[in-house]
Formats: sequence, C-alpha cells, structure tokens
Amino acid sequence: MPPKYSKMNFSIYSDDSFMRMAMLEAKMAYEQDEVPVGAVIVSKNVVIAKARNSVQQLNDPTAHAELLAISAAAEFLGSKYLNECTLYVTLEPCPMCAGALFWSQMGRVVFATKDEKRGCGLYSPTIYHPKTEVSEGLFADEASLLLKAFFKNKR
Repeated sequence: MPPKYSKMNFSIYSDDSFMRMAMLEAKMAYEQDEVPVGAVIVSKNVVIAKARNSVQQLNDPTAHAELLAISAAAEFLGSKYLNECTLYVTLEPCPMCAGALFWSQMGRVVFATKDEKRGCGLYSPTIYHPKTEVSEGLFADEASLLLKAFFKNKR
C-alpha cells in the first residue's frame, strides 16, 4: 500500500518561490562582479519583470535591480502604476529605489535583508507610498551571507 501524504500548503505562487527567483538574480549579479541584489516583480501570480544590479556592466550608478525591474514591469503593463504588483528584492531598497517605488505606487514590497548603511528605513519609515505593504526578513540570512561574501572578496 502506498504511503499516505498529508496535504501540503505549497504553491508555486508563494512569497518563497518568488523570493527564490530574486535570490537567483542576486547570485547571477555576484557572478558578474556586481553587488548581489536581485529583484522580481509579480502581478497576479505572474512574473512580469526580473533584474539584478547592473551598475558595473552598464556603467550607470542608477542601474539598481529595483529600478531596472520597475522599468521592465511598467513597460510590460503599459502603465507607470504598479499598484497591483509585488516587488521581491534581496536587499532593502535605498532611498533612490524607494522613491521610484513610491512614484510607481508599488502595491507590495518584500525584501530579504535590511541595508544597515544605506537602506531607506534609515531615513524615514514612510518613504514608501502610503498604500504600499512592506514585509521583510524572507531569506534574510541567505541574502546577508551572499552580500557579506561579495564585500569580503572585494577587500
């Protein structure tokens, strides 16, 4: 007789699965000698944009994963407003990226680990759009270890 399996509450449309995708983007950034930050934007359980930091590659100080993903998502949707979308990002957004999130009216932001030196939370807890839901800590240890390894190798 085959073993009985209990019903598992697993979905490919989960915060975990989308953050895993963002972590893969961060690992690709690491391999390209970029600060390892990855971002994924989801709308109605469909990934509409993925990006990783590309500052060195593009020689552009604004080529943060979040900004590249926001631009791609807005292009995909044909709208500057992303109020029905969720951004999954491996590092707390900086003030520049948080400003873009504000103007895009991102519906939800899920970030892995805090940026203790440059994160937008250092400046104001209300930097996001008032209707934006913010969650933190998903895959925090993994994201933090990847960032620490990157900067350790740079020293």
